[in-house]
Amino acid sequence: MDRFLEEVVVKKQRGVNEVLFMLSMVLMIFLAIFGFMMLQTLFMAFDFLSLAITVIALGGAFLLFLYRDRLRAEYEYTFTNGALDFAMVFNNQKRKSLGSLAVNRVEAFGKVNSNSFQRYVSMKDIKRNNWFLNRGSELYYFYIQKESNKRLIVFEPSEEMVSYIKFYLPHGALQE
Repeated sequence: MDRFLEEVVVKKQRGVNEVLFMLSMVLMIFLAIFGFMMLQTLFMAFDFLSLAITVIALGGAFLLFLYRDRLRAEYEYTFTNGALDFAMVFNNQKRKSLGSLAVNRVEAFGKVNSNSFQRYVSMKDIKRNNWFLNRGSELYYFYIQKESNKRLIVFEPSEEMVSYIKFYLPHGALQE
């Protein structure tokens, strides 16, 4: 029997992000229109100030176009028979795979508010991945060491996913 669970983690208080998303849309349109108007004046009379303002306006509009979707980010965790896949979804349109993890190769798993987490977080040369959105939630961590690379993944699974993970953990990996 397969153990499959897919979760999408969304930010609980999204009001500020929604307002910022709408403001970025308005600012992006304003900068694009202003940049094209400045481009038109550049064709009539060239000067470096107009060129600088045009580049800043059009560059700002382009950057807002590229990064505005990050304000509506979600994390997706997919658990299938001991394998956990992480992905980040931007504005329900773009999906970026963050990686996969075989739970049976984890060295430590536990809650972030435990003493064992403080021990791992204070290690030298550890790469930490924060794949969660809600700081007040029940956060868990994975500690993995592959060759000489140490990695700590912090995420916010549901209780059902935690029970699936505990089933596939190697002996001694559960930190409580």
